[in-house]
Amino acid sequence: MHLEAKLHEIKKPIMVLGTSSSAGKSLTVTAICRILKNLGEEPIPFKGQNMSNNAWVDWEGGEMAYSQALQAFACGINPSVEMNPILLKPQGNSTSEVIHLGRSIGITTAKNYYQDWFIPGWEVIKKSLKSIYERNPNCRLIIEGAGSPVEMNLIHRDLTNLRVAKYLNANCILVADIERGGVFAQIIGTLELMKPEEKKLIKGIIINRFRGDLTLFEEGKKWIESKTQIPVLGIIPWLNDKFPPEDSLDLLERKSHLNNPELKIGIIKLPSISNFSDFDPLENEESIEIEWVIKSQSLNQFDFVILPGSKQTIKDQLFLEKSGLSDDIREYSNKGNIIGICGGLQMLGTVLEDPFLKEGSKTNLEKKIRGIGLLPLKTTFLAQKITRQTYSKSIWPCLSEINGFEIHNGITELDKSQKSLKIMPIFKDVDLGWYRKNEGGGTISGTYLHGIFENDEWRAEYINVIRKNKKLPTVDKKARSYKIKRESIIDNLANEFNKHLNISSLLN
Repeated sequence: MHLEAKLHEIKKPIMVLGTSSSAGKSLTVTAICRILKNLGEEPIPFKGQNMSNNAWVDWEGGEMAYSQALQAFACGINPSVEMNPILLKPQGNSTSEVIHLGRSIGITTAKNYYQDWFIPGWEVIKKSLKSIYERNPNCRLIIEGAGSPVEMNLIHRDLTNLRVAKYLNANCILVADIERGGVFAQIIGTLELMKPEEKKLIKGIIINRFRGDLTLFEEGKKWIESKTQIPVLGIIPWLNDKFPPEDSLDLLERKSHLNNPELKIGIIKLPSISNFSDFDPLENEESIEIEWVIKSQSLNQFDFVILPGSKQTIKDQLFLEKSGLSDDIREYSNKGNIIGICGGLQMLGTVLEDPFLKEGSKTNLEKKIRGIGLLPLKTTFLAQKITRQTYSKSIWPCLSEINGFEIHNGITELDKSQKSLKIMPIFKDVDLGWYRKNEGGGTISGTYLHGIFENDEWRAEYINVIRKNKKLPTVDKKARSYKIKRESIIDNLANEFNKHLNISSLLN
């Protein structure tokens, strides 16, 4: 039976739309998922199409946006690519990799995307919805929109906002970010641009990120309700917890606020940075301050430096060389601590080869370039991508069970021409990462494992290696479980929303 014939039988979905990008849709969905879980419901997150390089790999090896994985954790369930059937991964020059149900199926330009991918995209969205409901007939979908639902030049090709809302006849919430200013115009303008049948779906409005005394907005709330005839379901205060950023642009706004940090980390802000959620466990360490490095500078102020993942490793390595950051990293490596993750690992090597022009090479002259040269490793980028959950055991800096995931085209092997650089494997699975000690103190290391810092014992011991060098007392390996901390953050988010949000009217 088609899903359309069964829509009257399912629990009414709730859809969160926003007046703009970064209005707070992702965290609103996360909060609602946890609230409903606590009420004994079976919430499942869904976002038909997401554009992000911050990805997660499910247990079947499929890629999906990290934000939907986080929402699944809020529901107490395992993430699955059906929760985000279309993932677009930007790679510069107005092109994106197209991923359907976790698998890469092509590259598109922004100009040609809807011409070439609209019909198959809508079919894969409907297929995912049908599959979710077949396996979870008692669930309630909590759906996240994308950007604004009324981009008039794109609305006829909308795949993930009002088209999904109308298809499922969802109860929709419109979220507006008062921190941006102009909240009345945001709300009225968005509603005015909707068709009558679309506007009818909006069952409530949320004012997000309000600073100060919430009672000061009572008159504003009454005006909005009088003007729109739609209830304001909640005014959500500004929250200070370190929630994951919604996209890489938000990273630059993330500031540490520690008065006396014991360790300071510099993370290189690559133009094509990916999987920045790798560093959430470090942001939640109470003794660590993080600073994003965006231009050439002395790195000696940092206790360790991280080269993150990259969607376009060749392109980002060329940026490091041109900007002078490669030289800064080489100079720092004499006695500093450096760790590269995925693309960062590849850039720390000596040679990068891109025969299929997968990683940002624009010409044949860029098919083979030199890396930063701190680890004797040669990487060749293949046509097919490796995506998988990975379990291993670490050898360095401690013996422990390790879990993470891999997303990479590159295959990395020892560069035998660099005999002067001696390296050792980090894991028993020797192809997952390597390290070497500097003569002047410190270590250079790199791994293909995303989520490496979520492994509490490994993270604590890596930090302790650096703390010992600074003559700081070591921290207890079992003092802070990041996954427990993440659950606490989600609970705090849900509790704050629950205090200020009247969601009961949307559940009928």
